[in-house]
Amino acid sequence: LYRDYVDQLLYKHISIQRHLADLEKLADLREGEFSTSFLIVFSDERKPCPLCPEEKFRACYSPKLHRHLQNLHWKVSVEFEGYRMCICHLSCLPVKPNLVGGQALSKMGAHYHCIICSATIVRRTDMIGHINRHVNKGETESRFITVRAPKSSYEVVKESATDVQVLPNHSTPQKTDSYFNPKMKLNRQLIFCALAVLAGERKPIECLDAFGATGIMGLQWAKHLRSSVKVTINDCNENSVTMIKENCHLNKMKVKLNIREEGNDETVGNREENSDTIEVTKMDANVVMHLRSFDFIHLDPYGSSVNYLDSAFRNVRNLGIVSLTSTDISSLYAKAQHVAFRHYGCNIVRTEYYKELAARTVIAAVTRAAARCNKGIEVLLAVALEHFVLVVVRVLRGPSPADDSAKKVRYLIHCQWCEERVFQKEGNMVEENPYQQLPCDCYGSMPGKTAVLLGPLWSGALFNTGFLRRMLLEAMQYGLDEAQSLLKTLVSESECTAPRHLCTHGPGDENKQEECGVYISTPNTSAESYLVHGKRKSEEVLRSTAKRQRPEHSAEHPPFYYNIHRHSIKGMNMPKLNKFLHYLSEAGYRVSRTHFDPMGVRTNAPLAQFKTVLMQYSTPTYVGAQAEGPVHLPGEIHVGEEVPAATAIKVEEAELAEDDKPGVTTAVFTQSYSTDCAAD
Repeated sequence: LYRDYVDQLLYKHISIQRHLADLEKLADLREGEFSTSFLIVFSDERKPCPLCPEEKFRACYSPKLHRHLQNLHWKVSVEFEGYRMCICHLSCLPVKPNLVGGQALSKMGAHYHCIICSATIVRRTDMIGHINRHVNKGETESRFITVRAPKSSYEVVKESATDVQVLPNHSTPQKTDSYFNPKMKLNRQLIFCALAVLAGERKPIECLDAFGATGIMGLQWAKHLRSSVKVTINDCNENSVTMIKENCHLNKMKVKLNIREEGNDETVGNREENSDTIEVTKMDANVVMHLRSFDFIHLDPYGSSVNYLDSAFRNVRNLGIVSLTSTDISSLYAKAQHVAFRHYGCNIVRTEYYKELAARTVIAAVTRAAARCNKGIEVLLAVALEHFVLVVVRVLRGPSPADDSAKKVRYLIHCQWCEERVFQKEGNMVEENPYQQLPCDCYGSMPGKTAVLLGPLWSGALFNTGFLRRMLLEAMQYGLDEAQSLLKTLVSESECTAPRHLCTHGPGDENKQEECGVYISTPNTSAESYLVHGKRKSEEVLRSTAKRQRPEHSAEHPPFYYNIHRHSIKGMNMPKLNKFLHYLSEAGYRVSRTHFDPMGVRTNAPLAQFKTVLMQYSTPTYVGAQAEGPVHLPGEIHVGEEVPAATAIKVEEAELAEDDKPGVTTAVFTQSYSTDCAAD
């Protein structure tokens, strides 16, 4: 008992314990008195409190002492990594003195002892904030010798046929080193599909999960893609690395350990490479990306990933893929605009299209980081959902692609009255009135300044249709149901077509698609045999392919979207969303739904035409039996030449009237035609 007590004093304060029973054992120790050569134990049954002085709490019997320790010490403790920092009433000498009125306290009252830095904190809320500051700085290793939680306290979570061990508090990043978020399952599936597409282009590829945590993402790569990939899982935390190794053994994977620290280089494992071997490294993410080259890099830090972009683009191979997940949605979604300006150098405000604004903000930061390394990018995928913003880009090596990508980073002019928006024209000349670039006339009709300048933002396309179709095929092959529905929406959004026009190409039609000079592998490819997957193209082939892929100006992907509820007319019942998409398509505009907003409409139509078509097919709310139909507007509002004739509208209304109730007569009001009302 004396040896255990001395160990407690050497390694951590006695108020830091794992279980309540450990405090009771300390009460048995304090029942005796210590000498330099022997230990005298009194036979009295009364026991003192180990965390209170004698004048505050007298020695008592075991039941009363148990209630005292439980109610006054254990219940008000602060938990961290399985340890409880109980409140202490002893006259401790603080390692970091607390100053009150310029004088250090000579006698402490109730206080807590920090397990990380051994500081003494008086209030419990201050102690929780003190621990959180340590976690935010990455200081989670205690000065004392800590023992990992027993394996009985682990939970086994299964996702996509992969088992991982997690701690009970795995969903709270402030309380655990091995953070695991079940809500990010869709994110992991999208990244897996992107890696599977790249693995079909060239084999084998070296891929890196820079922030492993539990290692579930790298384990899914190695378990399903097997010999097509060489997986490296990295994490700078020792506890996370230990858990990654255990999860590898749990999934019957061999581990090649590579730990590099200051003055200590250690490589453990078999040098023989095979499909069931995962390399685990314990380094800073910037260090591991500076030391080695990879074909696929995924960045998923806690918060923003801008601090790791320069390292990622420095050694990534040509035509490789870099994917990053940003979870700092408070700044990207314009809730903390000063943080967005600090991290991304971008000025943003809260708009109806704020999610797409967040995706373009991240891509702009990626473009600038790639251009600093003389590399350009092609955006393959950009997704912004409730919890994260995911961006997947392909890397194009060379100064010419870098210049082309940098030219697509522009400022956005946003009207705060009508929500109209347009990218600033390319060029360095200062315009006398930049408001003239906006299609709206709010500047002339409204007092004061009506528009703001946002950005710089990415002005290019957010999707690659061919890459998304191949991702959809991979999702179907591996049975990723959650990713399939989202990828179908992304394919229709990338083509800017209605969902009913979506057709998934089969494996035989893949040879018609290409991205950045990389042709999709097909069994019957013979004419273009010089384009071999996995081999870097010469500069001449890349230039010729880039010229062939250069899209027409009319076929550019429409930027941003409109929310149909935000622009609805007061006192009018707007049409159903799918019908409105059809009306807008019949008017000659490209139109599709968007994953950014369930009620959003992506179209190349100006806002004025968007509102005109919306008002034309809206019905007054006071007509009880009136169904959806065209309502012509007063003389000063014109739809334009692209709006179909009245007869075509009536035929389309008859085709789309299946959802309406049978037997209801529809009144259609017009001013430009002699017919005042017609039956639906």
